[in-house]
Amino acid sequence: MKLLAVALFLLACGSCLAQEVPYFVTYSHHMEEPGSLEIESKTATGRPPEDNRFFGNSVEFEYGTTAWWTSEVYVDFTGTKNDSTVLGGFRFENRVRLLFREHWINPVLYAEFEDINGANKSVLEVVGHDAGSDLAGSVSEARQEKMREMELKLILSTDARGWNISENLIFEKNLNNSPWEFGYALAASRPLRLRASAVRCVFCAEKFSVGAELYGGLGDRYAPGLHNTSQYAGPVIGWQLPSNTRVSFEEGFGLNGYSLDHIVRVGLAYEVGQLFHRGGDRR
Repeated sequence: MKLLAVALFLLACGSCLAQEVPYFVTYSHHMEEPGSLEIESKTATGRPPEDNRFFGNSVEFEYGTTAWWTSEVYVDFTGTKNDSTVLGGFRFENRVRLLFREHWINPVLYAEFEDINGANKSVLEVVGHDAGSDLAGSVSEARQEKMREMELKLILSTDARGWNISENLIFEKNLNNSPWEFGYALAASRPLRLRASAVRCVFCAEKFSVGAELYGGLGDRYAPGLHNTSQYAGPVIGWQLPSNTRVSFEEGFGLNGYSLDHIVRVGLAYEVGQLFHRGGDRR
């Protein structure tokens, strides 16, 4: 019932209807400016049943290759209380926007290659039959498991009346002959105020964005659906600071016994700006 309630809330936002969306799992159609680099740290913490609290951190380097193509590299770190901290692996991602101008629905294609290990706890998505218990155990033992995965996403996103509403379908495959796994992510957000203040400020309402995310697994090729899948939902808050800095926060609550009780996420992003002049790429 909690899953249905949050889904209805997100769908209702489309009728009630910022641009820097504060999501952690869901992608929108907004791309990095051509020639511009953004560096962001995303941290997720939680506690599996009868185990120590973990943290996972992803440092993301996002570059606007063109106006319609954004490339990213992730470096993941992971650790557990009373255990160790190790390198969780690398991710290489590309997003391609299919329509140059704004439409009612803006589709984006996403492709990512992951070279990670079993200790990785960044929880950047939930797919298949991922369970909260999968995040338990010894870091030193889990890191011995090598995973090379391909992940595809269909991103659908809309801006309307100050709101952003985004939907993602996720398709992931471990390249060791495992079946395709499926997942989803839904999110909606908007600034507290759309009109900018006449004077520069830090705590003005337009500097804050609020919204919610809903995400989880959809089983795999052999057992699709919601049975034995993790599901999470929670509020998100974004705060645009001076000097091209942005902070975001989310507390995701597990919606069933297969999930963790909650995952707390904190993001810190810095917009480096133009590395190269790419004026000709703008459309």
